[in-house]
Amino acid sequence: MGNRFKTVLLLGALTGFFILVGGMAGGRQGIIIAFILAVFMNFFSYWFSDKIVLAIYRAQEVTEAQAPELYRIVANLTQKAGMPMPKVYTIPSQSPNAFATGRNPAHAAVAVTEGMLKLVNSGELEGVLAHELTHVKNRDTLICAIAATIAGAIMVLASMARWTAIFGGLGGRGNERRDNIVGLLFMAILAPFAAMLIQMAISRSREYLADDGAADLTGNPNGLASALGKLSAYSQRIPLNANPSTAHLFIVNPLSAQRIGRFFSTHPPIEERIERLRRKTGMLV
Repeated sequence: MGNRFKTVLLLGALTGFFILVGGMAGGRQGIIIAFILAVFMNFFSYWFSDKIVLAIYRAQEVTEAQAPELYRIVANLTQKAGMPMPKVYTIPSQSPNAFATGRNPAHAAVAVTEGMLKLVNSGELEGVLAHELTHVKNRDTLICAIAATIAGAIMVLASMARWTAIFGGLGGRGNERRDNIVGLLFMAILAPFAAMLIQMAISRSREYLADDGAADLTGNPNGLASALGKLSAYSQRIPLNANPSTAHLFIVNPLSAQRIGRFFSTHPPIEERIERLRRKTGMLV
C-alpha cells in the first residue's frame, strides 16, 4: 500500500473514529465543542511551531559565512526542488540529529545539531537535508497538525465521556443504564489510546515518504541510508534531551534510547528505512 494512500486512509479512520466517539460521548454538541477546543489548541501550535520548537532546542540561525557547506547544500537542494530557501539553524547539542519545521515552504526552517555536522560526510549530510526538505515540500507539518487536532478532539470527548459516566448522565434503567455506563467508560479509556496509535502510524508513513523524496532529490539513496545508520548508533550513545511532543520532527527518534515499542514510536524502525533505501540502488546486502 502506498504511503500517501495510507496517510489518507489513516486520516479517514481517525476522522471516522472521532465522529463515532463524539456520537457516543456527547452527540452533535459534544462533537462541535471538542473540535473547536482541539482546533484552537493545535493550530495555535501549528502556526507558531517553528518559533516554539527552535526556542526549545536553543537553535541559532546561521549565515552562509558561518556554515558554508551546510548552507550550500540546503541552497542546492531547494533550487533542485523548486522551493524557497528556508532559514538554516544549528542546535548546540553533540547528539546527532536534525529536523525541519514551518507551516509551509515559504515559512520553513531546517535545523541540524552540531554533533551531526561532526559525524556525517558531505553526501550523508545532503541525504539528511533532502529528507527534511521533503517534509517541508510535502507539508507534513500541516498533515501532522490535522492529525493532532482530530486526536486532540477525541481526547476531549473521552474526558467528557468519563465525567458523564461518573455523574450518571445517561438514560435507561437498571441493567441498561449499567451497561451504558460500562460501555462509555470502556470507550473513554480505549479512544485516546486508539487515536494515539493512528496518529503515530500517520507520522511513520510520512517518514517513509520523506526518505523516498530524499532519494529522488539527491539521486543517491545510499547517502541517506549511511547517515541513518550513523545517526541511529550515535544518538543512542549521546542521547538528545528531547521533549516527547517534538520527537516526531526529528529524522531519527530522539527517544529511541528509551526502548519505545514499535507501535508507540513516531518513526519506522531504522533497519527498515535503510533496507528500503538500499533496494533503490540494488545494493541491499
